[in-house]
Amino acid sequence: MSRTGLWLVGARGGVSTTVIAGLAAIQYGFEDRVGLLTETPMFEQCPLPSLDDLIIGGHEVRHGSLLESARSICADSGSLRQELIAKIAPTLEQVDDRIRPGILFNAGEAILSLKGIQPDCIVEDPAQAVVRIEQDLREFREENDLSGVVVVNLSSTEAALPPHPSHGSAAELLQQLAQGTTEAFRSSTLYAIAAAQVGASFVNFTPSPAALLPATCELLEEKGCPFAGSDGKTGETLVKSALAPMFSQRALKVLSWQGYNMLGDRDGEVLSCSENRQTKIESKGELIEKILGKDVHSQVTIDYVPSLGDNKTAWDLIHFEGFLGHRMTMQFTWQGCDAVLAAPLVLDLCRLLEWARQRGDRGLQQHCGLFFKSPHLSEIHDLSSQFGALDDHLKRCLAETNRR
Repeated sequence: MSRTGLWLVGARGGVSTTVIAGLAAIQYGFEDRVGLLTETPMFEQCPLPSLDDLIIGGHEVRHGSLLESARSICADSGSLRQELIAKIAPTLEQVDDRIRPGILFNAGEAILSLKGIQPDCIVEDPAQAVVRIEQDLREFREENDLSGVVVVNLSSTEAALPPHPSHGSAAELLQQLAQGTTEAFRSSTLYAIAAAQVGASFVNFTPSPAALLPATCELLEEKGCPFAGSDGKTGETLVKSALAPMFSQRALKVLSWQGYNMLGDRDGEVLSCSENRQTKIESKGELIEKILGKDVHSQVTIDYVPSLGDNKTAWDLIHFEGFLGHRMTMQFTWQGCDAVLAAPLVLDLCRLLEWARQRGDRGLQQHCGLFFKSPHLSEIHDLSSQFGALDDHLKRCLAETNRR
């Protein structure tokens, strides 16, 4: 049987640890498959890679172990229970053996100041960093006899990368890489390049804009690699993408949409830096304009609240106008465990991109926009239309398969 590799960048972070623990729990039959879209009836006829055939490895820049990370999650949010951790501890240790030291390049103070950063992960030569990543990916594929590898960027949100002339062309970007030009890259850029060079699929699950530059997208497509991104849609933005179209469809005029987000954990710590926070705000903030138009006064605020940990809270206020100009409000509060919401999406995306690779698809997988706050090169942000696009894609693929 062919096996698929899932390579997690940020492999001992909260989302990655939940992915690893959740997959192990499913493979052992300890937990059901709630939250996995690819396990619903719409995918019954699709020859996706089996969850039992997924092998996980990854890169991590901090000291520690998966067992320590799982226990920290248990103490913080309780989303990984102590009895489950005890049952899957051998698997966590096995995956730990497949985690390699990652790379940090042009990462910025917010990320470099995190506790436990391994100094050896901070690199100065981007070309050498790419070679190191490529070597780890090739060894992972060969040692585990994998038919394909999907690289998923789950690292901390980076600040925006200033524009560089090489960002528009794969050839020019590779030339700058060979010359060691520092200002053209961030860590996520190097991971995308390395994934392309080894023929791996690539998912930018973060809002970090340096991952899917026009140049890296061109390179991924040239190398025959499917890719998707950016910024996994898990909480407040998920609700907004389902709710905002309602106002338009009922001819209600939205005047203002204010969103206030509170979060802790390392994600919140990094986003407490204004440059990194702006990257996230831009990713979360574009949806209302895309769905309801530019006239809506819309703001998104993010505050770091350490005591919340991974249990994020968002409060939204919608001020709208109805018949006879009467003004009304709607409010909602979203409280959710971010890692629990994100982890099944990572597994769904891994299976979808590997299936795409097996079919010979390459480049941007636009039908995966459902999974992202800021779907790459897409003007479609409402959840219903995104779901319809995915459903249509599945039907086309199955029809093509039946014709062969």
